[in-house]
Amino acid sequence: MSSDAIRVEGLSKVFAIYRKPHHRMLHMLLGASGGEHWVERFQALKDVYLEVRRGETVGIVGRNGSGKSTLLQIICGTLAPTTGLIEVKGRIAALLELGAGFNQEFTGRENVYLYGTVLGLTRSQIEQRLASILEFADIGEFIDQPVKSYSSGMYVRLAFSVAIHVDPDILVVDEALSVGDEAFQRKCFAKIASIKDAGATVLFVSHSATAVIDLCDRAVLIDAGEVLAVGEPKQIVTQYQKMLYAPKDRLTEIKGEIRSKPNSRAPESHAANASSPAQDIGASYFLPYWDPGLVPPAAIGYEPKGARIWDARIQTLDGEKVNVLVPGETYEYRYQVSFEVRASFVRFGMMIRTTTGAELGGTATSNPSDAIALVESGNGFEAIFEFRCALAPGVYFLNAGALGDIGMGEEFLDRKMDVAMFRVMHTGHRLVTGFVDLDFDANIERTSP
Repeated sequence: MSSDAIRVEGLSKVFAIYRKPHHRMLHMLLGASGGEHWVERFQALKDVYLEVRRGETVGIVGRNGSGKSTLLQIICGTLAPTTGLIEVKGRIAALLELGAGFNQEFTGRENVYLYGTVLGLTRSQIEQRLASILEFADIGEFIDQPVKSYSSGMYVRLAFSVAIHVDPDILVVDEALSVGDEAFQRKCFAKIASIKDAGATVLFVSHSATAVIDLCDRAVLIDAGEVLAVGEPKQIVTQYQKMLYAPKDRLTEIKGEIRSKPNSRAPESHAANASSPAQDIGASYFLPYWDPGLVPPAAIGYEPKGARIWDARIQTLDGEKVNVLVPGETYEYRYQVSFEVRASFVRFGMMIRTTTGAELGGTATSNPSDAIALVESGNGFEAIFEFRCALAPGVYFLNAGALGDIGMGEEFLDRKMDVAMFRVMHTGHRLVTGFVDLDFDANIERTSP
């Protein structure tokens, strides 16, 4: 036990839910003699076991409403468990509800002292760290204005800056970095990494697969209040994404498959002699596969003008349909096109986009001058685009387009946005940054002073 910073055994949390405010009073007055008629029970956590070692960074992933925040609040002491044991060793700094200790009428500077005191710092300690807090928050002259006049971004900057200067033994982060601009988020993650490197224990909740894999030593998958699996981050994130994109009618089956994996729910101390998660998966973990839940919500189609695109898909060079890809491997993106009118100078195109719509790359089957001279009504074609998956781990979307001339010059005869999607899996530590791997060759040469 000496190496554990957090230990949770058989933890459950049940909330009482009242349809109307006065039902709470009726329940209190009547109690067991009849008060239960006015209350419903919601079990947010069910028999949770978890051990986090000192200096370890553990990520918690799960769908919305799975119980992640409830678990963190119990660990931080802001909620009491219904049943179970919890032990926490060390000073906690929790980034749960940033700025919850702020007074709206106080200035930013005054709230630094107030919030710092709430988090356990003395006035002397706050004064010693004040310059660093203000520099990290970077809100300039607004520091001496009431926080009620702050934008949400400024509010979060100041609250986060105070919280991370507590020098915690345990840092708990609950999706606190989902607000603020990208530059600030990067600075926050860098600070969390430095806290981790200093030996602090970090418990981290995020919907970002990349953040969990980059920051965490282990990960926990939780759903409907139940811990489904604990293991290596890449494995857990893969299981989480399968659940996230699963059709509703297959969700129970997928959860059963996750539970059935050896030692997936065992506390770390009981699984110390078990094979590692990566070994449990075997070599097939780095093979592409088809995830039936990974389909775009709806393709955005333009009004067709005599052609129809259908059956868009990615497949391996052996013809296997896949949508979870291994980086560095070569695949084919294919789609069918049927023509209902005669068209000239026909060609086809594609584009890969990020989840935010940024265009990463695309191509066409030919230049306009080399296009198919004439296509008769009733003809059909299959457009085939071979590509090497040189993308960073993440989710991407595919467009498809059929161009031709039916009397008004070249135009889209059919065009579909987000007609297919795919995910690039994590296979290990990446030296490459950004979306695309450009096959850099990085070297170092020693030079004279």
